Order: sequence, then C-alpha cells, then structure tokens
Amino acid sequence: MADHQPGLVEDALHTLGTTRPEMRETNRRWQAMSRSSRSRGALQRYRSVLGPPETDTARRIGDLTCRALTWPVPLWPDLRFEVLTAPGGAVWNEWLVRAPGAPGPVLRTAEDLEPWCCTVDEVARAFPPARPMEGSAPTRWRLGFAAPGPAGRPEQRIAEFTWGLLQRLVE
Repeated sequence: MADHQPGLVEDALHTLGTTRPEMRETNRRWQAMSRSSRSRGALQRYRSVLGPPETDTARRIGDLTCRALTWPVPLWPDLRFEVLTAPGGAVWNEWLVRAPGAPGPVLRTAEDLEPWCCTVDEVARAFPPARPMEGSAPTRWRLGFAAPGPAGRPEQRIAEFTWGLLQRLVE
C-alpha cells in the first residue's frame, strides 16, 4: 500500500505504534515464511500469524461452495481480512471486506472514492456494471466502471485496490 499511499502508511505506522524498520522486518519474515521450501499452506500461515479466525463459514459462489474465514484488522475496525478457500483447502482469494453490520461509505460519485475508504465489492455494487481487471501483482486488483463526475455525467474510471482496499483512481 505504501506504493500508492505513502502518507497514509506513515499515519498507520504511527497509529499502530510501530516503526518503518519493524514493518520491513515483519514483511521480510512473512516473505521468508511464504517462500520457504518447508512452507505450510497459505491458510496455515494465516492461522499461525493471525490466530484463530473470528468466523469460518461456508459460502456459495456460483456452483462452488467455499469456506470464508475472517480476522479482525486493528487498523480498520470496520473491516475484516477474508480468506476464501476452495474444497480441499486451497486459498484462492485474500482481501479486506466490510465487517458484518458495519456501515460502508456512501458512494455516489467518483469524488466519493477516497483512498482506503472502500473495498472492491463496495465500488462494484455502487457503480454497476463494474468490470474486474487484472492488477499489477497477486494482491492487487483493478476495477473498471462508470461513475458520475463533477458535471453529473457518467465518466469511465479505473480504480486500483491493494488487498481489496481502494488505493487510487487512475485516468
């Protein structure tokens, strides 16, 4: 997220009471754990780092019944980190979602789309029909959609997300 919003990341580090070197060390350990030849599966890594999930429920998506596991996120109490697993336990999606019962932002125009204010799902529901697009990395998504601009007319936009959280609109 620091690639897109370095100022917000600095604020988050302060809020969490951590330093940039501590953040880099945590990332280094996570990357080492993820790439280790003795690495556990992705779901086991999340469980070992985040602890037991807050929820573990079956979810039907089209023909597929998967498991949706969520963990609270200290920086964003209204969000949850969600991991979706296919039958057999393979992780196929990891991102931030709105916590059940937590109010999402009111999204009416492109001006309402501020960094870190909303999730992929919230933008897709606010501005249908949204088009999922490939992101620049596995944890990044892009979404194409039309939203009312300053003059009230629909304008084509592309939003970039990291871990499912809005980072920026691109022209």
